[in-house]
Amino acid sequence: MSSAQGRHGARQLLLQALYQEQIAGHDVTELVRQFSQRKEFATADGDYFRAVLGDVLSRCDALDEIIDGFLDRPIEQLDPIERALLRLGVSELTAQKDVPANVIINEAVELAKEYGGQDSFRYINAVLDKASKSLR
Repeated sequence: MSSAQGRHGARQLLLQALYQEQIAGHDVTELVRQFSQRKEFATADGDYFRAVLGDVLSRCDALDEIIDGFLDRPIEQLDPIERALLRLGVSELTAQKDVPANVIINEAVELAKEYGGQDSFRYINAVLDKASKSLR
């Protein structure tokens, strides 16, 4: 399995974990415990999942502040999927310097198409594109 496939799987699980954290309030330990037991975890990059999940949850307020600068509405008005994708994307843009910005944005757009509202992928693309120009 290529690391790209493993990271794509990790990002899918990260989106689900970050969504669950917003809805149920689970902490990083509980989320890692739950998600590492899922069959999809076997083909995902588990180290990447743990690193990015830990980063997002430890810097959530700081990430939201960064994201807020690129939004056209308060972050609280975003649906939980969009909020999770933007937190994931901005975390990767700021902490995962080995991953090209276009890969991070493309992955977030694909996840938005799969899990988000009808046009949320366009919004995610626009916000992360602005963020990448500023953060990289």
